[in-house]
Amino acid sequence: MGAIHPFTILGKYMAQDSLLYATYIPHVVLVAAKAAAAGRRLGLSEDSVEFIKEAGLLHDIGVVRVNEPRLGCTGAAPYMQHGILGSEILKAEGLPRHGLAAERHIGVGLTRADIEAGSLPLPAQDYIPETVEEKIIAWADLFFSKKRDALWSEKKPAQVRAELLRFGREKVDIFDRWNREFED
Repeated sequence: MGAIHPFTILGKYMAQDSLLYATYIPHVVLVAAKAAAAGRRLGLSEDSVEFIKEAGLLHDIGVVRVNEPRLGCTGAAPYMQHGILGSEILKAEGLPRHGLAAERHIGVGLTRADIEAGSLPLPAQDYIPETVEEKIIAWADLFFSKKRDALWSEKKPAQVRAELLRFGREKVDIFDRWNREFED
């Protein structure tokens, strides 16, 4: 990532004394830590692990442009767009690879068919994690909520499965495959 630190970028987009920052930071720190640990367990290069940490800290930056008052987000866009909005921000910051991780981290990935079937407010295309680093970040994200009363709690795999099941058995199968690959 060079001379730019993730917290420098975050500071450009959210005030450190805001509800958003107080909600965002615990979530992304836990996601980045879990994801980096998985990268190390897999024996990924130090560069890959460093990328995972950085992208893990930045994957949700698009929330600064969504409207979700419970999180302190006062933007105009629907929450579902935070991945693509984060991608725009990170690409503008000169971080296109980090932007792809942000764009592709929703659940275990969204397909064009998911978007069309659910009438989701996203451009109809695939947003599927492709690289191992993107998959690890999306996987780790599933374990941590941004709900104020659950910020510091890690979900059990059974809870993640139950949440994903409402989107179809194939989403649970992807999670189970990732969980076998990335967990201890």
